[in-house]
Amino acid sequence: MIDVERTDFVSVIVRDLERAKTFYGETLGIRPNTKAHASYPEFETGNLTISLRAEADHFTPSRTAIALRVPDVDAARTKLESVGVAFAGETFDTGVCHVAFFGDPDGNALMLHNRYALVGG
Repeated sequence: MIDVERTDFVSVIVRDLERAKTFYGETLGIRPNTKAHASYPEFETGNLTISLRAEADHFTPSRTAIALRVPDVDAARTKLESVGVAFAGETFDTGVCHVAFFGDPDGNALMLHNRYALVGG
């Protein structure tokens, strides 16, 4: 077996790199990694880097959501809706966490997430 220490980054494929940079950096307010290569902009969430990759041909948005932990899902959702971000359905409570699904401008799945209860004791 290998000794995986952690996950360093996840790649998000987008059609329009500049539009995606604006969305992740300004709309969501995720801190950009200023040392990243210009062709592969990165955004630092605190525990995982989101690395953007442009792919105009044969693009299919990811339906596997990246869960962005926030202190208050309802408050974060209200802020994003105020700048035009559309959500898929209502915020819901799983019994362990609050979740609200939305997407980036290319339709890649994202979610606001706050786990308020421990799972498994």
